[in-house]
Amino acid sequence: MKNYMIFGASKGLGDAFVKGLPEPGDNVWIVSRSQPRSVGIEDGVYRHWIEADLSLSAASDQIAAALEGAVIDVLIYNVGIWEKEGFREHYDFEKDDPEEIANMIRVNVSSPITCIQKLLPNLKKSEHAKVFLIGSTAGLDNTNHQQVTFVASKFGLRGIGNALREHCRKYGIGVTCINPGEIAAEVPYEEGAEKAMSLYEGTRIPVQDIVALVKCVINLSKASCVKEIHIPAMLDTNA
Repeated sequence: MKNYMIFGASKGLGDAFVKGLPEPGDNVWIVSRSQPRSVGIEDGVYRHWIEADLSLSAASDQIAAALEGAVIDVLIYNVGIWEKEGFREHYDFEKDDPEEIANMIRVNVSSPITCIQKLLPNLKKSEHAKVFLIGSTAGLDNTNHQQVTFVASKFGLRGIGNALREHCRKYGIGVTCINPGEIAAEVPYEEGAEKAMSLYEGTRIPVQDIVALVKCVINLSKASCVKEIHIPAMLDTNA
């Protein structure tokens, strides 16, 4: 039996983790602002929803309190908001609102630091704990993205992973940062990878691929330290 904590799990890739990772008998704590439909799935997995707004500094204490000291074996921070007009042809950094910039930093950078800090006692109780930070190829060197705050936040998440890994090494807790390219997040996990492949002709990564990647790392022994994985779409020549 494993206990999972998945942030940003009400839709898209997070929803795929909730559906594709656990086995019957496992527990999954889902952190999101809106109640996920996956809570109602009857497949032998015990799913618990923690309502939290990660832009608020009190969220980390709220989430830790809701766990009531439970063991966490796998923690996945799958949260990343971007500029309102980001990734559109007409996007202009000079028009970004300062409050929007500050909010992105709170959610994408400050929140993973404070939430993981509060949940380390729960992770330490596990015999084989793993932490996954879901980044982006936008946070890698030499990409052509112009979304300054989003890129900075995902670049920063990699730094969080590097330093957190060194802190957690003495506890045997693995920390892996996964940097995917564009994901076919609109195609639900249960509809299969082939639908995503057909719909986007290989330009977006099926959520099943990222779920399989995380499963692989989870099942490795404690002797292995998987630091970082970059997984752009095959046809993405900018990553």
